[in-house]
Amino acid sequence: MIPSDLHNASGERLAFSFVPGTGDYRDIVVMGHGVTSDKDRPWSCALSTALAAAGVASLRIAFSGNGESEGSFADSTITKAVGDLGSVLDALEGWNVSYVGHSMGGATGALRAARDTRIRALVSLAAVTHSDEFVERMFGDLQPGEPMLGKEHCPFSLALREDLITIGSTTGCAQSITVPWLLVHGTADDIVPIEHSRDLHAAARGRSELTELEDVDHAFTGDGLEQLVHAVVPWLLRHLSPG
Repeated sequence: MIPSDLHNASGERLAFSFVPGTGDYRDIVVMGHGVTSDKDRPWSCALSTALAAAGVASLRIAFSGNGESEGSFADSTITKAVGDLGSVLDALEGWNVSYVGHSMGGATGALRAARDTRIRALVSLAAVTHSDEFVERMFGDLQPGEPMLGKEHCPFSLALREDLITIGSTTGCAQSITVPWLLVHGTADDIVPIEHSRDLHAAARGRSELTELEDVDHAFTGDGLEQLVHAVVPWLLRHLSPG
C-alpha cells in the first residue's frame, strides 16, 4: 500500500502523485525532478502513463520546498533531496523500487543509490554530474534571493551554492553503484551538457549504459518525449520483478 502522506526527516510533508499499475508487479518507479521544477513535468507524466499502460506503478515526488511540498525553497539542496528520497524509500517498504531522476534529481539518485541498496534500478536523465561547474555556469552571477531561471518563487540561496560546490561531482560515487543503471541525455542540452553523462558513464567503468538522444534538449521537448519513453520504459521493464 502507498501511505496517504509522505514526510521527510524534518517532518515536512512531501507532495506526490501516485499512478497505480495493473499488472503482476511488486515494482514501483519513483521519479524525482530537477532544480526549480516539480513532480508533474511532461517527461515524468509521460513516463508514468507509459509505465501504467505496461502495468507498472509509479510515484512522482516533489522534494521539500518545491511545488506543493512543505519546507522552504531556500533550504532546497541536493543533500536535502537525498534525505527526502531516503524517507520515501522508508515509506515504500515491501515494494521493489526503481528511481528515475532528472537533472539535479539525477544527481540525487546517484548519491542515494551509491549508499542505499533499496534502489533496485537507477535511471539518470540529463543528470547534473559536475555540480560545482553547473552552479557557477548557470547561477554564478546571481545574488542570494534573486530568481533562478527567471522564476520568482525559486530564489537563489547560499545553501544551494555551497552544497553544489561541496558535492563537486558525482563521479566519485559511480563505482559504488552496482544496480542496473541507465543514463539518458540529449545532445542538444544547453542546461546540463551531455559531457556530464559521458563523464559519469566513464567513471562507472562498465557498470552503466548510456543512451544519447540526437538533437534532444534538456526538457525532452517535442519528439524528445517519445524518444525518452522509448529509451527508458523498455529498459525498466527488463529489470522489474513480475509476480
